[in-house]
Amino acid sequence: MDLMDVTIVNVAIPTLSKDFKVPYTTLEWVVTGYLLSLAIWIPASGWLGDRFGTKRIFLFALGIFTLSSALCSLAPTVQFLIGFRVLQGIGGGMMTPVGVTMLFRAFPPAERAQASSIISIAAAAAPAIGPTLGGYLSDFFGWRWIFIVNVPIGIAAIFFSLRVLKEHKINDTGKFDFTGFFVSAIGLMLLIYALSTVPVHGPGSLDVILTGALGLILLLMLVWIESKIRSPILTFSLFRDRLFRTANAIMFFAFAMWIGFLFVLPLFLQQFLGLSAFESGLTTSPQAIGWLCMATVASRFYKRLKPRKMIVAGLIGATAMTALFLTFNTGTNLWIMRLVLFVRGLTMAFAVIPIQAAVFTNISPAQTGRASSFFNTNRQVASSFGVAVLGAVLFELLVAGSSALTQLNAYHFAFAFAVVLGLIGIIFGLTVKDKDAGASFNSAPQH
Repeated sequence: MDLMDVTIVNVAIPTLSKDFKVPYTTLEWVVTGYLLSLAIWIPASGWLGDRFGTKRIFLFALGIFTLSSALCSLAPTVQFLIGFRVLQGIGGGMMTPVGVTMLFRAFPPAERAQASSIISIAAAAAPAIGPTLGGYLSDFFGWRWIFIVNVPIGIAAIFFSLRVLKEHKINDTGKFDFTGFFVSAIGLMLLIYALSTVPVHGPGSLDVILTGALGLILLLMLVWIESKIRSPILTFSLFRDRLFRTANAIMFFAFAMWIGFLFVLPLFLQQFLGLSAFESGLTTSPQAIGWLCMATVASRFYKRLKPRKMIVAGLIGATAMTALFLTFNTGTNLWIMRLVLFVRGLTMAFAVIPIQAAVFTNISPAQTGRASSFFNTNRQVASSFGVAVLGAVLFELLVAGSSALTQLNAYHFAFAFAVVLGLIGIIFGLTVKDKDAGASFNSAPQH
């Protein structure tokens, strides 16, 4: 629910514009408000889970997310919808990192590849499914059903969590880092805002430049502030571990490519090729299917191939499939696109599952909550960065002319930048040392 809601609303923006009679520039806050709220609460989730218990915080976050989804479906005005989306982001910002923390504390390192193969389905397949589901619900039932669908799932998840999940606390969490919280919140808000509005205002906008620069300055200050605090909200010392540092770098560029491409692809299919929102979603859905297929088998390769080979091979495949879109135009058969997207999802899963299996290998159980917060914050910023870069390239070139060739070239340049992001991820992948992740692929202990 959490990760799907990052993309599910995008395809409903035209419908929302008609219903509320407001311009697209206002409706960007329906998406941006959610992203900003995520950015604030993801870093805090690690300390909150350790201090009050992961089960309790997970249930609280799930309850907030479910309630706010119901409120979104009832929003009488766009202002109320934006406010409820911000509330939804509070739940979403805590739910995913705390959930990942519980998962990785429940399994020893040697079993995490199998656990990661399951959670990776949500991590990347959900944003890929979002446009399909959003397009279907918007076209046939109305935009309010995009949020209504969360409610019964959320209620069922709450009862299931109450029955099944186990509580876990850390005794010595230290005091809450209010300074780090506020500096990280403001810095990440400004940076995410700048990145998410680049496609709307352009990279040369004074608004984008000022907010982006101030956000970066505050985040640089945060590194210094957190190094002086006993229990920082973002534990930068985790980056002393080479594997954690490298895995986060790979994940940044891999997810920037993945989510950035997911932003441009529906526009290419709908605005350039003329498909409906639902037809566009059906065309993009093979990515999610490919991911699902690989998730069931990738964990079996992990112990045999080790993370480095899987990460590099997977990213090469995903980047190559992205590069094929540089050759696609109005004459390309949709089934060829669907096949390419299926393989793209297949290979991307082959890369991401070993990253998630290996990243916390050398992180102690007491630090897993903070590490999970960092990992998810990194992924959120990466997603916004990918959308900003590809969106800026696309819209800057689209305004250059209205001819079919000019528009096609704009999409091709955007896809080319996605390829560049993938290539950078491959370079970082080549630096992975399998020995650093040894505990994650050694034989699991007998139970």
